[in-house]
Amino acid sequence: MRFLDLKDVPVREPVPGFRVRFVHCDSMTMAYWEISAGSAMPEHWHSHEQVVNLIEGEFELTVAGETRALTSGSVVLIAPDEPHSGRAVTDCRIIDAFHPVREDYK
Repeated sequence: MRFLDLKDVPVREPVPGFRVRFVHCDSMTMAYWEISAGSAMPEHWHSHEQVVNLIEGEFELTVAGETRALTSGSVVLIAPDEPHSGRAVTDCRIIDAFHPVREDYK
């Protein structure tokens, strides 16, 4: 077992306004996002299962053409290869879990 402090994990910004810290283990990747209000993630898809956990703020998420406003406590399951996009209505904190590991995020 390995203990980490998120403040020691490097911050990346793969899309403007989307700052993230990635934590990888053998079979999954966790993404700890801090997102600025008004920032948008363009539509994309990947071969990974994804679980979105909105911790704080309001985020508009579109999955396979269906759009929902997420608030604190919202959880969304995204299947592999399912198109999705989103926009932060307010400043947000989101935790995503991906399976298997996101090698592209290492």
